Amino acid sequence: MAAHRIGIIGFGKIAQDQHFPAIRANPNFELIAVASQRGLAPNGIKHIFRDYREMLTSVPDLQAVAICTPPQVRHDIARDVLIAGKSALLEKPPAATLSELEDLRQIAAEMRRVLFTTWHAQYNRGVEMARNTLIGRTVRRMLVTWKEDVRHWHPGQQWIWQPGGFGVFDPGINALSIVTRIMPEPVFIQQSELQFPSNRDAPIAADLRFTNGEGGADLKAVFDWRQTGPQTWDIEVEPEGGPILKLSQGGCRLEIDGEIVVDEKPDEYPAIYRQFDTLLTEGRSEIDEAPFRLVADAFMVGRRVQVEPFAD
Repeated sequence: MAAHRIGIIGFGKIAQDQHFPAIRANPNFELIAVASQRGLAPNGIKHIFRDYREMLTSVPDLQAVAICTPPQVRHDIARDVLIAGKSALLEKPPAATLSELEDLRQIAAEMRRVLFTTWHAQYNRGVEMARNTLIGRTVRRMLVTWKEDVRHWHPGQQWIWQPGGFGVFDPGINALSIVTRIMPEPVFIQQSELQFPSNRDAPIAADLRFTNGEGGADLKAVFDWRQTGPQTWDIEVEPEGGPILKLSQGGCRLEIDGEIVVDEKPDEYPAIYRQFDTLLTEGRSEIDEAPFRLVADAFMVGRRVQVEPFAD
């Protein structure tokens, strides 16, 4: 079978570091076009555009597009991609609002094109093993600790601090995507405290409390974008009667009752493109909005706390 002819819209840090290498390493994809407002593209790409609309009209044999722009503009771009008859892969978060994502779901169905919401943290093997271990169990305790250095991961990127940029939920949604994947029952935001720098329109830290419908469960998450030195991406889960699970390094490492059962290098984006290949071949969409709903609910019920200004 011929390789899927794919393009990339938005060639910033995540596209350069993750999407492009994953596409290049997968023989089932051929990267034939890139659209970037700054005119960036890897060497050897035949079609390079500054306006993605020109790419959609000028490259008729394009079959699919990976959309790697900031979320504030992603809906309009994805809508144009789907209406142009191309399938779409959405970097996380998939849009700026749930309503935008629902609109894209409907358009993809009407156009009979594949729409794929990617949650890269779900693709580590430790996450799936944790999910299987918790099936049928009642979780009594969960602690999510997700702390990293925004200056390292988003140097100079001002869109993350603007309305719709998600702030600390840009990385925090990765943790929530793991939570919604491994928990044996749905969880809901019960309380949310959001810390906003006085000079920013998006939060720099968040404390969340969840409920799973079971009285007495202690379920919480702490997100912070001000951590320096080693980064912390840990999820501890304890079901009734044990065992105690700890996912660390963003899901690459899993301990069960203190014994390391998975400890691997990240394979997230290669796995995403293996799944996209399957979806394109089978002609079906995969749209997971559960992590996105938790973020929306955290803002909806959140108590806003103003903290000191933040400078990049």
